[in-house]
Amino acid sequence: MATTKWTIDASHSEIAFTVKHLMITNVKGVFKDFKGTVETTPFGYATALVNAVITPGSINTGSDDRDNHLRSPDFFDVDNFREMTFKSEGMKQVEGDQYLMTGDLTIKGVSKTITLNVEFNGLMKDPWGNEKAGFSLSGKINRKDWGLNWNAALEAGGVLVGEEVKITAEIQLLKMAE
Repeated sequence: MATTKWTIDASHSEIAFTVKHLMITNVKGVFKDFKGTVETTPFGYATALVNAVITPGSINTGSDDRDNHLRSPDFFDVDNFREMTFKSEGMKQVEGDQYLMTGDLTIKGVSKTITLNVEFNGLMKDPWGNEKAGFSLSGKINRKDWGLNWNAALEAGGVLVGEEVKITAEIQLLKMAE
């Protein structure tokens, strides 16, 4: 069966996360360096196969001190684990342009299956005739499932860094030449 190959247009995409800090506010960050491919069939996006690679050393939360701590062995240990990966197992259409995508997320050598909400935002040709596809993704993970365990207890109770991490991504795909 013929497949269509797409690549992530990183200059028009974003992979971001949000986590609670001091149990009262959300801290946001992005990964600046990532790449990926998607293969689709004539049956549409429900048969899509996604392979993505994220460089955890490219993390940016707007604070150099925090970013350096996140790169340390307390969190991503980027000297020993230079990549995080996501490989989809399949997508299921929920309704209309809404899908659920399951796949394996690997962080620090630990792979766990996660499910992401996916919204197909449409197809469009750019001014140079390139075919593009747009998607919005969201989901939640528990960072401790991947050994990202560092924390500090607060004097008033609770912890410094929340366990739940909200993931969001705005992905623009570029159709590859056949």
